[in-house]
Amino acid sequence: MNPNPDRLPGLQYVDHVAFTVPDLDDATRLFTVLLGAEELYRSTRGPDAAVMPEHFGVPADAHLELRMLRLPPNLNVELFQWWSEDRSPVFPRASDAGGHHLCFVVDDVDDVVAAVADLRGIEILGARKEVAGDSPAVAGNRWVYARASWGLILEFVDRSRVLDPPRLVGPHDWHTHSTTKTSETPS
Repeated sequence: MNPNPDRLPGLQYVDHVAFTVPDLDDATRLFTVLLGAEELYRSTRGPDAAVMPEHFGVPADAHLELRMLRLPPNLNVELFQWWSEDRSPVFPRASDAGGHHLCFVVDDVDDVVAAVADLRGIEILGARKEVAGDSPAVAGNRWVYARASWGLILEFVDRSRVLDPPRLVGPHDWHTHSTTKTSETPS
């Protein structure tokens, strides 16, 4: 019996997040070189007027190239580059519908700020901030936003100064999934 009848049946876990990028090579470099991702595979699709609008919700002339990456130890990231006559080149801002960011926990956010200062193609937005009493559950969090040249917002957060942090998903939740296969044969 499902304790939450509104939950999707059979839902197991998150497999990946995906981002549409204007230059797949540049984005792949950012993820593999700067963030340590491993490329798992590449694929292409379209254009196919019978498939693209119905299954992807995009124009009939749209076609794509993708790369699936793994950010160790726990996140798969799919990068898409799309081509279409009416594709918008503008990445949504954080305040726009569809706006988003990707956050990484780091040992020391000041070290990240110093390292990013010398990189081309990524900029720190403002300066490092520290959460104060307005958010007591995470007071002491030190964080900064950075923006890739194509618009993706990256957040880097250092939680080492939070006294009693909320139970967020992290290394304490990671474990190896073991599966035992059994087969039943009729008697």
